[in-house]
Amino acid sequence: MSKHRRARSRTLRTSRTPRAGRPRTSSPTSRRVALAATFGLLTFAAGWVYALDDKAVGTSSQASADSRPPAADRAARDARRDAPKDAPKDAPRAPLQGLTGISAQTLAKIPAESRQLVLVTGKAGDSSESTAALYTRPEAGADWVRGESWPARNGAKGWSTERTYGDLTSPMGVFALTDAGGLLPAPPGTRLPYDKDRSFVATGRGVNGESLSGSFDYVVAIDFNRRPGKSPLDPVKPEGERKGGNIWLHVDHDGPSQGCVGIPKQAMKKVLETLDPAAKPVIVMGPEGF
Repeated sequence: MSKHRRARSRTLRTSRTPRAGRPRTSSPTSRRVALAATFGLLTFAAGWVYALDDKAVGTSSQASADSRPPAADRAARDARRDAPKDAPKDAPRAPLQGLTGISAQTLAKIPAESRQLVLVTGKAGDSSESTAALYTRPEAGADWVRGESWPARNGAKGWSTERTYGDLTSPMGVFALTDAGGLLPAPPGTRLPYDKDRSFVATGRGVNGESLSGSFDYVVAIDFNRRPGKSPLDPVKPEGERKGGNIWLHVDHDGPSQGCVGIPKQAMKKVLETLDPAAKPVIVMGPEGF
């Protein structure tokens, strides 16, 4: 082999690519350049992501603020929420202001200032059987509220608007209740002027021959042809003897009356315990629908 050929062979071997697995070393300068480029790229990417995120947050906040109702709508909504669930909405008045069995004409005769009322409703114009009910109301002009009720008896021949002495009818209409009395002491809580007198004793027999014993243990005078403010025993009849008088609400004697209204003894006690002169009590009495 000539020298020339061997020299050429060495030259070729020197220019070979390094074997696999042996990393090729680079210069310090090239490494610094590569690191700087990588850092710059990362910084740029982080700034871009932050800008996008900030824009999204701003949009979300703006949307949240814009979704709130205007102040006026919020106030109306709050008013509806805070309003009582059962607040009345101009409820219509009860027919006949809560009373039953009477006409509008009779209703109009009831004093507006009265707050207590005894309603006596007869079965018919010629019947002696009726029902008595106690009504009250919280203030003048308000609707009436029904309380206790009881069976009652009235005149043996029913009712009349032009009653005369001895005709065995009870007067129809609206009358004040101002005075009371009886054979027995006034029940506790009685506020009407009360005249306890031994003269409150019924004599004779009832229309059907029944005993009248105990009928006047408790009475409330009905202001028909009498002077208010006087004892129920007062004999004066301002409109004359012909109309009769001494028409009372008293203890029932299990039979029709000559013109008074009878209710059970316990009912009379309840009436006396309830009626208050300050409430301007009245009795409204007559046949159904009067």
